[in-house]
Amino acid sequence: MIVVEAKLKGTQSQYNKFDEVIRTGQFIRNTCLRHWEDNIGVTRNDLQKLCSVLAKNKETPWAKKLNSQARQAHADRAWSAIGRFYENCRLGKPGKKGYPKYKKGCRSVEYKNSGWKLSADRRQITFTDGFEVGTMDLWSSRDLVWYSEQQISRVRVIRRADGYYAQFLVDWERREEHELQGKMVGIDLGLKEFYTDSDGNTVENPRYLKKSERRLKMLTRRVSKKHVKGKKQSNRYHKARKALANQHLKITRQREDKARKDALALVRSNDLIVYEDLKIRNMVKNHHLAKFISDASWYQFTQWLQYFAKVHGVIVIAVPPHNTTVDCSCCGAKVKKALSTRTHRCNKCGTVLDRDHNAAKNILAKGFKLLAEYLNNSTVGHTESGAKSSKAQGETNLWLKNGDVLARLLAR
Repeated sequence: MIVVEAKLKGTQSQYNKFDEVIRTGQFIRNTCLRHWEDNIGVTRNDLQKLCSVLAKNKETPWAKKLNSQARQAHADRAWSAIGRFYENCRLGKPGKKGYPKYKKGCRSVEYKNSGWKLSADRRQITFTDGFEVGTMDLWSSRDLVWYSEQQISRVRVIRRADGYYAQFLVDWERREEHELQGKMVGIDLGLKEFYTDSDGNTVENPRYLKKSERRLKMLTRRVSKKHVKGKKQSNRYHKARKALANQHLKITRQREDKARKDALALVRSNDLIVYEDLKIRNMVKNHHLAKFISDASWYQFTQWLQYFAKVHGVIVIAVPPHNTTVDCSCCGAKVKKALSTRTHRCNKCGTVLDRDHNAAKNILAKGFKLLAEYLNNSTVGHTESGAKSSKAQGETNLWLKNGDVLARLLAR
């Protein structure tokens, strides 16, 4: 599956109608959630039936305007949140179980196989449900003419700060040719440098949020000054609010673009990549570093790394981060160091390395150890005492699926 995104260009009247469509989808989801709370033993099928009841109810005529499959899609969203809550309770997850919440500011609506139609040249899309949005132009750098409507399983319309976008979920298996070079690398994610590999190469951490903080503070002050409590807000307030939202959107896109390009460059130049499986959700609980960790977008980078590895047929392994900074990469002795200590100095063997370079070497060594255990048919995922799991986030067993790549890599 691939996702092709295009910007929707239309009139202000069409945008206003889409706002009604999104609010209706939010109403369907919240009503399904209330029905689950008020009744015992509600199933997914019951929520699907409720969509039909809402469409026939004279007190909710707007529900009938929404395409029937779009109503079902929002019921599926409600059930997804309920199912996740049930799963966390069943597994005994510590802390909050993720009880489903009512949505207040939904920004998207999802159509399945009906309610929309593409033009012959794939440059326009027509929405055919009861809201009568009509025909809108599609602006995209990728051409949809190569895909038939049968290959497009879903269309999602998203409202962002700078306009409305259509996302097409296309049934297409993406594959890229990758020439094996026998190059293997371990990477250590950091804040000073975005990452340092086991060869000593570094990639700069751009710190997009920090660079934009001054402008963000100015725009936030403008919004605050123009807000009048208890009254209808002026056009100047909404203009300032949109400027602030656009700045946040720009930072988000900068992070994603950086993560995607760095991940693709790393995959194209290596055949085996080992990185540390950081628990970022726990790390951001440190309020002194939370902003910088979020700004680095490590999670986004690892997700793109796993995706491009699957497309290019490259092996990716995630290993536990335990003691990768403390252990000496040459002799294995433990060298305690504070976060401010940026140089690794081993008193046992005399090795002097950059702290992150030493950690990257240890990460690569852990990846080799995990591979050796797999090849020896031993237990995978318990490479050392105290490590609960060495699986990656997302595509956890990606490197196991690339057995042919592993065989060719070992043959070199």
